[in-house]
Amino acid sequence: MLDVNSLERRYGNFVAVKDVTFTIQKGEIVGLLGHNGAGKTTIMKMLSGFLEPHNGSIEMDSLNLAKQLKQAQLKIGYLPENLPVYPELTVADYLDYAAVLKGLSGDTKTAEIKRALHATDLVEKLFAPISTLSRGFKQRVGVAQAILGRPKLLILDEPTNGLDPTQTDQMRELIREIAKDATVILSTHIMQEVEALCDRVLIIKGGTLAVDEKLENLRHSNQLLVTTSMDEHAMQNALNEIGAIAGVESLNVQAKRFSYRLRVQDGRDSDDTAAMVAATIVKGGHALYRLVSEHPDLESLFREVATATRTEGLHHAA
Repeated sequence: MLDVNSLERRYGNFVAVKDVTFTIQKGEIVGLLGHNGAGKTTIMKMLSGFLEPHNGSIEMDSLNLAKQLKQAQLKIGYLPENLPVYPELTVADYLDYAAVLKGLSGDTKTAEIKRALHATDLVEKLFAPISTLSRGFKQRVGVAQAILGRPKLLILDEPTNGLDPTQTDQMRELIREIAKDATVILSTHIMQEVEALCDRVLIIKGGTLAVDEKLENLRHSNQLLVTTSMDEHAMQNALNEIGAIAGVESLNVQAKRFSYRLRVQDGRDSDDTAAMVAATIVKGGHALYRLVSEHPDLESLFREVATATRTEGLHHAA
């Protein structure tokens, strides 16, 4: 559906995006993450056709953006972080204008505007000047224009910015519905949004693609957290017998309860190793208070990537 190959963009001597390659299939909701200045916005602008890449290619729904830009843009919906709406226009006039830009006319245009209004819960504001709307309603106007024409590629930059919790839930449902027939790229600093909507993330660092991976794989951990009555000496002896543990870190001691973080050897199954650890502790006559796999959250993973401690081995094509 969307094929991005060796994308590069420069501003003078500064390389904002370098050698970025990825593919996204129809029906995928992919999170595009990165710190401010990492290159996310430049990538989104190139995907929407707003900026031309200096090198590389973008194909969307079998259309080459460099050669068939106008045709491709009719199939793209884009919500930038700061949407340039016209405050003097009413919601109706603005959406009518946006629909014309997307090549809609007649009954099709009317039907699409109605659909977008209902999908974003904007009917009651139809004839309100945009200048009178709250931040949340303006955001919904932006989403409404982005989904006009049922785009094949929908690019959303901070789509829930300014929305209350109820509106946020509605927006998530709308994005899931759109993804049934389209490809969705979601850029946000709110990790809960990515957790709730995406099953795959692209993390940009310094203009390059540091991570392209499914969330399920990123959450996988080879570490176990253990709390037991076994002291450090006894624990080390027990782990030497098991032989599947690559390292042990003592975390704390409280009321003769010892807590450890165990790192499972690469290639060993964490569940099987956990079972062996439990059996060894109990067999030695010690109490086992807790034994769980440590699953890092997305925010922690994002911080690790940003500090270059986890990027190696995570850059895979999904």
